[in-house]
Amino acid sequence: MSHESVKAHFRKWNHEDRIMEFETSSATVEQAAETIGVIPARIAKTLSFRGEEGQAILVVAAGDAKIDNKKFRHLFNFKARMLTPDEVLEQTGHAIGGVCPFGLANDLKVYLDISLKRFETVFPACGSTNSAIELSCEELYEYSSAVTWVDVCKGWEEEKEQKPGAISSQS
Repeated sequence: MSHESVKAHFRKWNHEDRIMEFETSSATVEQAAETIGVIPARIAKTLSFRGEEGQAILVVAAGDAKIDNKKFRHLFNFKARMLTPDEVLEQTGHAIGGVCPFGLANDLKVYLDISLKRFETVFPACGSTNSAIELSCEELYEYSSAVTWVDVCKGWEEEKEQKPGAISSQS
């Protein structure tokens, strides 16, 4: 059912044929990366958190990123608490290993972490433990009906320390 809701979601743009289905599992970042043949960071993992008033929020982040509790609390004004597997299924309609921001059971707020922006394309799951789709960040934003881009992760940034005498570019 979950995978079918994602197919129906992409049918709106005639993109259901872009969904890849695999013989092997893509349930974890590592399995998905190995199955697809990309580095784990390019897997767009969807994390489910307890939001306000019982409504979950979803954060889609790069496969090598981890939630930074301080950044999360500062942005959302509540503590980052992951949903249980049962709550994830109830809120999203997708079981753990296939959670994605498409074809959701409820109208949930979706946020995209900037950790994804360093890649031309990323690979979110498609509602099952053996599926994914390759999307540009712009497509991911559009097809997930994301609220906005956020900066709530850590562990993915490139080394910021410069060697002595190195010229740094300010942006």
